[in-house]
Amino acid sequence: MSPRHFRRFIAAGTGVIAAAALAGCTTQPRPDVAVRTFLLDWQAGDYAAAASFTDGDPEEVAAALEEAHDQLDLAGVRFGLGPLEQDGDTAVSEFEAQADLGIGDPVWKYTGRMELRRGGDGWRVVWDPSVIHPDLGAGERLAVSYDVPDRGGIHDRTGRALVGEDAVTAFGVVPSGLKDAEKNITALAELLGEDPDPLMDRVRSAPPEEFQPLVLLRKKDVKAGVLAEAKAIPGVETRSLAMPLTPETARGVVGEVAGTAEHNVSSRVASAYQAGDTVGLSGMQNVFQQRLAGTATTEVVTLGEDGEQTGVLKEWPGTPSGSVTTTLDAEVQQAAESALQSMPGRGHLVAVDSRTGEVLASASRPNAFDNTGAFTEEYRPGGAFGIVSAAAALQTGAVSGADAQLACEPGVEVGGTEFGNENETGQWTQPQDLATAFATGCTSALAGLGEKTGEAGLAEAAEQFGIGGDWQLSLPTYSGELSASGEAGTAAGMAGTDGVTVSPLSMALVAGAVADGTWHAPRLAVDADDDIAEKPGEDRELDAGTVKELRALMRATVERGQATPANIGTVPVHGQVSQVEQKIGGKDTAVQWFVGYQGHVAFAAVAEVPADQVWDQYALLGGTGFLQGLPVGYVEAEYEAPVLGGAEDGEDAEQGEEGAAGAGAGAGADGADQAGQEGAAQPPMGG
Repeated sequence: MSPRHFRRFIAAGTGVIAAAALAGCTTQPRPDVAVRTFLLDWQAGDYAAAASFTDGDPEEVAAALEEAHDQLDLAGVRFGLGPLEQDGDTAVSEFEAQADLGIGDPVWKYTGRMELRRGGDGWRVVWDPSVIHPDLGAGERLAVSYDVPDRGGIHDRTGRALVGEDAVTAFGVVPSGLKDAEKNITALAELLGEDPDPLMDRVRSAPPEEFQPLVLLRKKDVKAGVLAEAKAIPGVETRSLAMPLTPETARGVVGEVAGTAEHNVSSRVASAYQAGDTVGLSGMQNVFQQRLAGTATTEVVTLGEDGEQTGVLKEWPGTPSGSVTTTLDAEVQQAAESALQSMPGRGHLVAVDSRTGEVLASASRPNAFDNTGAFTEEYRPGGAFGIVSAAAALQTGAVSGADAQLACEPGVEVGGTEFGNENETGQWTQPQDLATAFATGCTSALAGLGEKTGEAGLAEAAEQFGIGGDWQLSLPTYSGELSASGEAGTAAGMAGTDGVTVSPLSMALVAGAVADGTWHAPRLAVDADDDIAEKPGEDRELDAGTVKELRALMRATVERGQATPANIGTVPVHGQVSQVEQKIGGKDTAVQWFVGYQGHVAFAAVAEVPADQVWDQYALLGGTGFLQGLPVGYVEAEYEAPVLGGAEDGEDAEQGEEGAAGAGAGAGADGADQAGQEGAAQPPMGG
């Protein structure tokens, strides 16, 4: 039994008990007793008993009361006595009605009026359709009309629609054309795998001559023979519609829309809905459901014998649907999704605007609605966390700079734990500077700095880069966690092998902080509602000297280290790659990272590779492909060499050299041509 019908049962049962207690016979000596007994029987759904207290034909009155109930598809009705005026053998009484139009619909309150006359068998209600409602005339019936707004759109930062229109088949009925409504609606529901109750609820209360769309199905998903089977059900019709349902890109972010048979809405949506509604099941379609769907304007109307509307008894204005604007850039998103095609299995790529924290792209492979790992997956970062570890070592004085000399051994023991290197094929010449160790994947060097850096120093640096922060988007996110403690634990945290987990998004923000010199919390919805507010947290300006050294480390990785394939374009690429073992789904998995930035575009690419199938650095290939896939001039158009601490720090000269090195080493003729073109990069939208 559905909740709606359960409520109707309770309301009726309560009325029956009250009526039984008050009504001992059909002859009423006083008009107020006659009114009370009539209303209680009506409220209880005992229409024959109620009709016996009127002067009308009992069968006609009972039928009229029952039809009014069905026409409104009431979940329940309650009455309250109003003032009564008696003048000899006649009287006029008012009553207060509260008609519950059902779950998700309003309660209709109105003041009714009835006349009474005393005869030889006591007081009786003078029957007229106006007893049901003062404005209901002879030959008229009641109905509930819904004007549902079209669903709003979700757009990227330039206003481009992220959701395309689908050709949809609406399966529905014209209520007046149904001879056996319950039987035929049940047959339609069974054919399409839906709950018949919401469908029947809408049919009962709808204007009888208007087509009522009950179930929506994308035309491409209509199985062979279904249309013919549906049309074979008496009274069932189909109509063609166009509705924005399927995302053109960013499926995990935009989300899935229900309201169609393949979603089996009745079993997946707990909230109240009208048959034919669209409901967001995931992503922004779900979070911003109220704004995107709006609410229907609901009217209780009167209809003439020809089915035409004759009056409006009550209107509840709905709210228009609205759109949602995101910080995503559709072209950057497309580049991210294309880049993931080179990965052998699951993978993610997030790009942010380093100047604001705005998310430019969030892509996952497989490109499924339920794959939100770009924001939420919990990975060990391995040597990619060296960006944070190096910052901690620099800030605590464990090392003096990128050119600081340190030992880079094939392995190092810290606190009784042995730490090796991610790049086991490297040639570890001695002595070696920090930049070379960082660039060539000598994670044992970072682990060896753990004792001097200290647990507190590493924790402070992680906090500065937003790891484990309380920032949040309108969608679920994972900001990371650092739980490393003790001598061995701190060393493991420095190497990113244990005691630290991050998401692709959190690492893209780390790269963005190095690019901008300030860590910015992410943003995704430009105009989030107050009750769905994104929590940005506070921007954190990083130490200028530390940022300068980190840029040198990340540039060395691309120029002469593990990420040389990414040395492309006229704007220098900075980055770090890593590979760390992790159990995922019970299987040994190599988690590969490429974290970096080019101009104002900071990114993190992650690839999950079965441990026995590691034949390439897929994250590096994916991240490089992403940069190559950006629109021509996208990075160059807004690139300015960052300056920290003024010209006396030598940063201007360093950045100029980096730009020249990037153009010569990776761009070639294509790079030179690209540099000469202006792109359509969009300005930041906040921050």
